[in-house]
Amino acid sequence: MIPLAVVVAVLFVLLWRYISKYLGYRALFNSLTGEPSFSYLLGSLHKYPGPNEEGIEYDFAMSKKFKYMHNMWMGPLKPLLMLYHPDSIRPVLKSSAPKPRGGLLSTAYDMGSRWLGEGLLNSNGPRWVRNRRLLTPAFHFDILKSYIDVYNECSNILVSQIKKLSSGGQSFDLFEPVGLCALDVIQRCAFSYHSDCQTKGENEYELAMSELMGLWINRNFTPKHFLEWVYSRSPEGKRFYHLCDVVHAVSEDIIDKRRKHLESGDATTKNGPKKIKDFLDTLLTAVDEDGVGLSPLDIRNEVDTFLFAGHDTTTSGTAWTLYHLSQHPEYQEKIYEEVVGILDGRENITWDDIHSMEFTTMCIKEGIRLDTTVPLIQRDLLEDTEIVGHVIPAGTTVCIHLYNLHINPTVWDKPRQYMPERFHPDKIHQMDPFQYIPFSAGSRNCIGQHFAMNEMKLTVANIIRNFKLACDVSKPARRFLTPTLKTESGMMVYAEPRVK
Repeated sequence: MIPLAVVVAVLFVLLWRYISKYLGYRALFNSLTGEPSFSYLLGSLHKYPGPNEEGIEYDFAMSKKFKYMHNMWMGPLKPLLMLYHPDSIRPVLKSSAPKPRGGLLSTAYDMGSRWLGEGLLNSNGPRWVRNRRLLTPAFHFDILKSYIDVYNECSNILVSQIKKLSSGGQSFDLFEPVGLCALDVIQRCAFSYHSDCQTKGENEYELAMSELMGLWINRNFTPKHFLEWVYSRSPEGKRFYHLCDVVHAVSEDIIDKRRKHLESGDATTKNGPKKIKDFLDTLLTAVDEDGVGLSPLDIRNEVDTFLFAGHDTTTSGTAWTLYHLSQHPEYQEKIYEEVVGILDGRENITWDDIHSMEFTTMCIKEGIRLDTTVPLIQRDLLEDTEIVGHVIPAGTTVCIHLYNLHINPTVWDKPRQYMPERFHPDKIHQMDPFQYIPFSAGSRNCIGQHFAMNEMKLTVANIIRNFKLACDVSKPARRFLTPTLKTESGMMVYAEPRVK
């Protein structure tokens, strides 16, 4: 038996070392730019208005005050370094810094792991490298090209839905039908699955996913819920885990039906022959150099990840672009003229048409600059890293604030104005490579970025050639930062059908 006095002495030494390291680390961290006020209960969270319009204005003010970065304490034990300038972001994204996972306090990615598991969004190390390599063929040029018919079919349904919503001349929430269209697209393209969600309206899966994102972001601003054993026993945690079961059931149903088709040798879906290998086929059949495929849990994790990431990001990018266009009729007319000129009397948009839409592309890029689809990403520094003259110690969690980067007044001229011309091809070449990164950058950039851009181009083009949009100024959209950028209470616009 080890004497009690020895046990107490060892624990005391360990505790003292931890406290000394923490105090030293806090002193170093607080020497960096940032808010000086510190609460031992909340850190500097009490200074932050929240993930809303007021929070966006707070962050914008910080970028004007501190050019490159500032510190923020998410509770007394959880510091973050907020980065929002190309010079501060570059050394992090050019490194192999992983996403923060594990530890006594749950990270933002840990908080979503019960839902998305160890999919590409959350995983690190060899697992991420292997899965990324296995899934990359699903985004080959030839496969993306085959989706053009689905884009047309789904956007045509969206046009019909908007005609119904605007038939009485009243304003309507644009975000919801755009979101259902994006969900329809990802289900058909990635999983050859038809849920008819656009005509049936919101389903249990869509509602569950929306609520999950709200609970996820709220947990990030509740320090007591950083402890998993506390959160799992709270009403919010129990609700989160219940909703995870709801979305998992949908994913498993999709996987089970496809696996049975493959095992039976049946290459058809319930809507006829499937002409090309889709994302789910890749998941079920991919094997590594040792002949080992993905486990059932790996497959479900990736299905959950892509159902979420593959529709929620394009929803945000498309909707916010259209909302900005609703405030700029002159840009709508330029898109209309471009699209009508390209189509020359044809109804459906082709693959080549998408890549000829120069001005439409400029408008989308400016839309997702001004309202960045994924506002924040995080990384853990594996080694001491010099960031704009400061040596940041290994183990520090840095938050790459993409939203703030894209409106940083020291980086952009007139940053809060919607100016598509700044993305003219001749001007893009003059930009810093880390100035505009809506799909991240480096080795962990978004695997589906070309899929998303193609879908957004066709959807925006199809809506603008069918409608003149106008913003309902009496009900302005208020931004809300979840893992993707949403609205607090809708995105109200008017849609006037164009005379053909």
